[in-house]
Amino acid sequence: MHVEVTPLPGIGTRQDFQTRSGRRIGIVSYRDGRFELIISKTDDPDACVASIPLSPEEINTLANLLGAPQLVNHLERQHTEVGGISTTQLPITPASPFDGRTLGDTELRTRTGVSVVAVMRGAAAHPSPTPDFRFLGGDLLVVVGTPDGIAKAADRLDRG
Repeated sequence: MHVEVTPLPGIGTRQDFQTRSGRRIGIVSYRDGRFELIISKTDDPDACVASIPLSPEEINTLANLLGAPQLVNHLERQHTEVGGISTTQLPITPASPFDGRTLGDTELRTRTGVSVVAVMRGAAAHPSPTPDFRFLGGDLLVVVGTPDGIAKAADRLDRG
C-alpha cells in the first residue's frame, strides 16, 4: 500500500493511506510528541470523520497490536511443514520480573527450548535479539518452540 506523508508546518506530519473501501486512515505525529489516529471522509481526505488522541505509550501499544501478528503469521506459514513447532508472541508486562533485564537473564533457550526471534517495541521490530538485549514493559517477544516450551516460557516471563 502507498503511504502518503504530508508535512504539517508548525504541527508535525500526517501519514495516511487509502483502504480498499476508499477510507483514509492515518496518524498525525505532533512535534510535541503527541499522536492522533484519524479517519477521513471518503470523498474528502482533508475532512476528518473521527480522531482519537493517543499518548506515546498508546501509539506503541497500537503498533505492537498491528505489527506483531503480521510477523507471527509470516513465521507460522514458514513452519507449517515442520511438525511440533509453533510461533507465538509473549508479552513483557511492566510487572514481569524481566522488565528492564536482558534476554540472557531469562535463560529462555536453556530452560524452555524456546528461541526469541524478534522483539516488537512500538512500531519497531528488533529481529534476532542478542543476549544483551534489554526488555522494557510493553515489549512483545516473537518466539518459536514446542507448545510445551512456549507454555514454560510464558510462565517464566510472567513469574521468573
